Amino acid sequence: MTAHRSEVFRLDPFEPAYLSLLREGRLAERVEDARRALEACRLCPRECGADRLEGRAGTCGIGRRAVVSSAFPHLGEEGCLRGRRGSGTVFFAGCGLRCVFCQNADVSWLRLGTALDAEDLAAVFLDLQARGCHNLNLVTPSHVVPQILEALLSAAGGGLRLPVVYNSGGYDTLDTLRLLDGVVDVYMPDFKFWRSGTAERYAAAPDYPERARRAVAEMHRQVGPLRFSPDGLARRGLLVRHLVMPGLGDESAAIFDWLAREVSPDTYVNVMGQYRPEWRAGLPGERGALFAEIARRPRPREMDEALESFRRAGLWRLDGRGLEGAA
Repeated sequence: MTAHRSEVFRLDPFEPAYLSLLREGRLAERVEDARRALEACRLCPRECGADRLEGRAGTCGIGRRAVVSSAFPHLGEEGCLRGRRGSGTVFFAGCGLRCVFCQNADVSWLRLGTALDAEDLAAVFLDLQARGCHNLNLVTPSHVVPQILEALLSAAGGGLRLPVVYNSGGYDTLDTLRLLDGVVDVYMPDFKFWRSGTAERYAAAPDYPERARRAVAEMHRQVGPLRFSPDGLARRGLLVRHLVMPGLGDESAAIFDWLAREVSPDTYVNVMGQYRPEWRAGLPGERGALFAEIARRPRPREMDEALESFRRAGLWRLDGRGLEGAA
């Protein structure tokens, strides 16, 4: 890479992607395509087939209306998202994954929140814009993409101009992601596990690694590497989160190697050290913790090793650290 590396990732002027679809009438078409996907739901890799259009709950636990747990200007997100006024974060209840260590189990497992129709959800989006948020950050959105698109169509017609951040667990289908092509500005998936057995034990999803690889590759195809406005805010592209877990350093290394080799060495990554044994990971069993091997925080040495794996893979755009002054 050249000395002008960071300049490659500037994006100015900027317009949210969905406004082009709105002007061309294609956003409304996308909404209709998405609604049909609710009839025999295949939105997430569980492919449960529930008729959610008629209000039946899918494996995710959600029926026709999206359930919102909370919506607020989030000042704890990545710096390139939160800026000075916060990321306009909408937490959706329900989830296709069953992570035993979930830190938001009241939202994903217990599905606490308020069911909203499209107009009410659109009002939430517009309120976050009115509060000065830099973006619309949709958390755990994979199972409610049709509901999001319905609300986005209404909100965009009502003046929404925020970039859309798709903040998922990485357990996404290609068909659902293609509904979002030209709609989402910033994809921010997790990439949690590399091995099928690990994903089965901790998320009841043995297909997670393959699904995540396909999803991340498709996200990158749509939006490319993460780019920024002149003031340093993320505007379009891919940002991958990886949570470092105790004893899984080899899986972290494999994920970083794959990102550098199969996606791009310019992939922007947040190597996260926030893991803690929440939900079922910390529950006692007959012989100690139910998941004793992950019933602790990652050690400093494990974080150091993960960062070294990141560097060794050839990645360089590291959130919050910037190995070479990344953007």
